Amino acid sequence: MTSVNRKDNATDLTVLGIETSCDETAAAVVRGPGDRKILSSTILSQIDEHTEFGGVVPEIAARAHIEILDRVVAEAMRQADCTFDDIDAIAATAGPGLIGGVIVGFMTAKAIAMAAGKPLVGVNHLEGHALTARLTDDLDFPFLLLLVSGGHSQFLLVRGVGDYERLGTTIDDAIGEAFDKTAKLLGLPYPGGPQVEKMAAKGDVTRFRLPRPLLDRPGLDMSFAGLKTALRTQAKKLEPVDDQTVADLCAAFQRAVSDVLAARTTAALDLFRQRHPEAEPVIVVAGGVAANQEIRRNLLAAAEAAGARFVAPPMGLCTDNAAMIAWAGIERLRLGPVDDMALPPRPRWPLDAANAGVLGAGKKGAKV
Repeated sequence: MTSVNRKDNATDLTVLGIETSCDETAAAVVRGPGDRKILSSTILSQIDEHTEFGGVVPEIAARAHIEILDRVVAEAMRQADCTFDDIDAIAATAGPGLIGGVIVGFMTAKAIAMAAGKPLVGVNHLEGHALTARLTDDLDFPFLLLLVSGGHSQFLLVRGVGDYERLGTTIDDAIGEAFDKTAKLLGLPYPGGPQVEKMAAKGDVTRFRLPRPLLDRPGLDMSFAGLKTALRTQAKKLEPVDDQTVADLCAAFQRAVSDVLAARTTAALDLFRQRHPEAEPVIVVAGGVAANQEIRRNLLAAAEAAGARFVAPPMGLCTDNAAMIAWAGIERLRLGPVDDMALPPRPRWPLDAANAGVLGAGKKGAKV
């Protein structure tokens, strides 16, 4: 069991973060909780390596992480003007994600921690997204989180660090996955989500009427596979589709997704008020899909109509990055001692599991 030297819970910590859960190789140095300052953030994307395949190839991603992670870490340390003597701990994504990439980043972090004599924090990647708003905004617990990414679409009640309750999720495709599949269906290049948004800006949103799945049912669960199928049916009827038709289909698809999220957000805020009538109602949106401007606007409008505060991190902190991992490490370290080297990398790691940061194979009661 190791601990960080600090006078009390308010003492600032400087943490190196590493993120390799998918196709971004990232490292960052963050100081907090008082300063809440990103000293450096370095990200190298693998888009070029995966473009010809129309999606992320796990084996290629893992090899790319191996080839460049050392340089990315060195650059983050250089930009932060830090040595390892200045670093209080190492935080790295331990899951969920593509297991090859997770292994590369987490084992590298373990090696650095052992060599430098620093504590290691294994961070749940989704917790990194969940806590980013506390890095960028003055935000207290509890709050409502909408996590929207390539692999996850969830409403979560965030009561504290490691204390999450899933209120609703997608029953099939995640939103980011649905965007990517729609792009591929329409012949748009990879990565698909930004391409759909780009084409939608040129489209007539009224030309096609696509369904809003599950909105006739109670609860906060969502579904996007049927929406994608409806779009495919419309495209098949008009083959070969011209550029304007592609743009119109993208606009209709994006609007349908935005409407579903806005409606579910309104219902989620009602539930939040029932659970925490004493708390300020806050909806935080995080994850790569949160970079979509129409979705942001619709969620902001839904929050304002419900009299709630809307928080969305800057664009660069919505997609995968290591600053969020370093910050989650700081939040975890403030809880107390850590028992770290026994934590295995995990391809799956539900955020709403009992205490998302408790080690699966460590000393009983140890915290990350």
